[in-house]
Amino acid sequence: MSSSSWIPLWLHKLGSPPIFYRFAGVVRPWAMALAIITGAIALYGGLVLAPADYQQGDAYRIIFIHVPSAWMSMFIYGVMGIAAFIALVWRIKLAEVVAMESAPIGAAFTFITLVTGSLWGKPMWGTWWTWDARLTSELVLLFLYLGVIGLYHAFEDRRQGARAAAFLAIIGIINVPIVHFSVNWWNTLHQGSTISIFGHSKMSGAMLWPLLLMMLATKFYYIASLFRRVRTDLLSLESGKDWVRQIAQDEARS
Repeated sequence: MSSSSWIPLWLHKLGSPPIFYRFAGVVRPWAMALAIITGAIALYGGLVLAPADYQQGDAYRIIFIHVPSAWMSMFIYGVMGIAAFIALVWRIKLAEVVAMESAPIGAAFTFITLVTGSLWGKPMWGTWWTWDARLTSELVLLFLYLGVIGLYHAFEDRRQGARAAAFLAIIGIINVPIVHFSVNWWNTLHQGSTISIFGHSKMSGAMLWPLLLMMLATKFYYIASLFRRVRTDLLSLESGKDWVRQIAQDEARS
């Protein structure tokens, strides 16, 4: 079998609710363990080992929470938008579930971004909030997440609600590049990017590695949290199916 025919078959099988349920059950504990380990190391590196900033002192250390959360707020919305598109075009139930269950996690990261940004902004800018382009577009991102969640739960038919929310998720994806490039497009209080994946980063290596490690930790946490939510939702959506009844019987016997 050629690789070109194997990959679509593999993806098709993984899209099956019972197969994905078992796959997620295996991956989720490992992802959560990696999230805890990498997150703990990153926090120790950022809060203890990294030196104080020559301008901001120790106040800058909030970036080890703020910046990874900001990255995740955009990353998760991108995943949600892609899953929503797949769900609408190919009517794949698992894609609907991934999109809808990504929204609460993304909203939480966006909320953390706004709160930590406010805590950082007070000593740096002298105010808790300003209608800065980056702050405003991030707030719009939170409203989009909440809109998707609200629209999904506004329908009695969950799949109808998921389709309506998927349209909003796709439309709202235009805000993601606005959040990312707002510092370059408008005159904002936020500083420009100091981290380059492929080029030279302006940040000290002692500060950079904990930040990148925390970014990795948040990715592992997203996977673990998403898989837990998807597994729970699949059991609810497929409650009348044989594979769900078999799981219930196996758990009753154990």
